[in-house]
Amino acid sequence: MSNRANWPLELRLASRYLRARTDNGFLSFIAFIGMFGIAIGVAVLIIVLSVMNGFEDELRSRILDMTAHATLTGLDGGLADWPKLQDSACAHPGVAACAPFIESQSLLVAGTQVSGAQVKGIDPGDEGRVSNVASKLISGHLDSLEAGSYRVVLGRSLAQALGVKLGDRLMLFTPQGTASPAGVIPRTRRLVVSGIFDSGMYEYDRHIAYINRVDASHLYRMGDTVSGLRLRLDDPYQAPRIVREVAVELGGGYYVNDWTRAHANFFQSIATTKSIMFVILLLIVAVAAFNIVSTLVMLVREKRHDIAILRTLGFSPRRLLLTFFAQGTAIGLMGTVLGVGLGCLVSAHITELVHGLEHILGVTLIDARVYFIDELPARIRLSDVWKIAVISFLLACLSTLFPAWWAARTLPAEALRHDV
Repeated sequence: MSNRANWPLELRLASRYLRARTDNGFLSFIAFIGMFGIAIGVAVLIIVLSVMNGFEDELRSRILDMTAHATLTGLDGGLADWPKLQDSACAHPGVAACAPFIESQSLLVAGTQVSGAQVKGIDPGDEGRVSNVASKLISGHLDSLEAGSYRVVLGRSLAQALGVKLGDRLMLFTPQGTASPAGVIPRTRRLVVSGIFDSGMYEYDRHIAYINRVDASHLYRMGDTVSGLRLRLDDPYQAPRIVREVAVELGGGYYVNDWTRAHANFFQSIATTKSIMFVILLLIVAVAAFNIVSTLVMLVREKRHDIAILRTLGFSPRRLLLTFFAQGTAIGLMGTVLGVGLGCLVSAHITELVHGLEHILGVTLIDARVYFIDELPARIRLSDVWKIAVISFLLACLSTLFPAWWAARTLPAEALRHDV
């Protein structure tokens, strides 16, 4: 433990003024409140940004698990001679895998339950190379989607909405109809549920169904064409560039899309929300930091007699300024360090805390239908922690300048004029 006797006089005075005594206990309490306010503001800011980072990272991970990094589709809604195009696309540097798909909106009916769904026709063997849907199955197998079997794999929420389970049957109504004397009759097909997946994202679990590509070709009258090709890339963040290069190499005339474009608005809204939350919550830190002003102003008024004596003994205005600046800085530093520790601790255990709170209250705080995911993840980024800590400490330092300057300008004669 360091010996305070060896400290500079300015630091010893600042330390003495910070400690509670009978004559300045109230001021010490106010200083503690200011420090605690900074700590709470810093902790809340770190927790909120960590949750936003975790939400963004978790959402991105789940999206990339369930979807291809990029897609290539025909201008007329279909791709002919797709096997040749698939071989050419897979040969492009940066493309790890390529798989054909058929996609269409359809109506699923099970008893009295009806739900719209995005039906995807896939080749089970190729699908595992472009997405991780097979690893998300909680019952059944993706390999059960054999050609001609007319089986379907549903998302968990979609299966619950239809009231079906493994082995149950349902009816599929396609947008394409058959002309008859009574008018156009929708094409229908009975399907058997052979699998249920749970991606952890309500948007996918509620609206996606998989069938075999050959079966989809018959149902939607696609013939030998497919809707497009799905690409999985070595670097998903290069998807916009690589998918354009693939389209150009294939001769052009294709619609290209990638995961960054398909979800651009969503990720942009997260980034905007995070920036707004940072500014708003930083105001809490600023208010707490400027509480130091009132603390030091009250201290200067109470210590005018001490300041006057110090000045008459040769204590320079600069040393007085450093004394009160050190006191305010110490309050800001302790509050910032305490806030960083508290914020990181809570962020590291936020998921367990939320689950515990849900269990105690008996309510669902994170509804997948609203937030797309059913848990509250957190990712602590060192860059965010440093930025918050530095800004908070600087605000605390700025708040000490005026009281310290006022103390330094105290005139001994004026302060001692009414002394008895």
